[in-house]
Amino acid sequence: MIVRFASIESLFYLAALIAIIASLKVVTQKNTVHALLYLVVSLLAVAVCFYLMGAPFAAGLEVIVYAGAILVLFVFAIMMFGLKNDETKYAPQSKGLTIWLGPCVLAVLLLVALLFSFDSADIQQQLNATVISSKEVGILLYGPYLLAVEIASFLLLAGLVAGYHYAKPDAQGGHL
Repeated sequence: MIVRFASIESLFYLAALIAIIASLKVVTQKNTVHALLYLVVSLLAVAVCFYLMGAPFAAGLEVIVYAGAILVLFVFAIMMFGLKNDETKYAPQSKGLTIWLGPCVLAVLLLVALLFSFDSADIQQQLNATVISSKEVGILLYGPYLLAVEIASFLLLAGLVAGYHYAKPDAQGGHL
């Protein structure tokens, strides 16, 4: 019954609103781990937006590459740089499970929007009409956009080298 009132546009705007709210919470959080929780929700909301625009391949890549692999790298960076020691002095301490309330509410809203889109035959019919296959994406990435893909890979390599250079201990044996 409620599914009839949910259109593809309203679900898209709900997912976009969740992405905006979560992204704002990412940059306003004082604790890095709390910001990472909101970043996961933001990336998942962007994946839902991709799915609702008829690009399930891009949505899957968003979840696998960004929400999976990149966030694991962020967690390793937090552990490697030891940011917890600095944050415990200045960040307000939260007690109990209240820290999980915001990301969980946003994630549940996102899940409801996604389940509505799966359950509605009308929405599924609209989505199937505009599906872009992975073969078409590959042809474009390694065809006319090959130079852009290679430039992006060189920029990522330069960022990796710079991150290693700044993270290595100095010659006197101290950290950073």
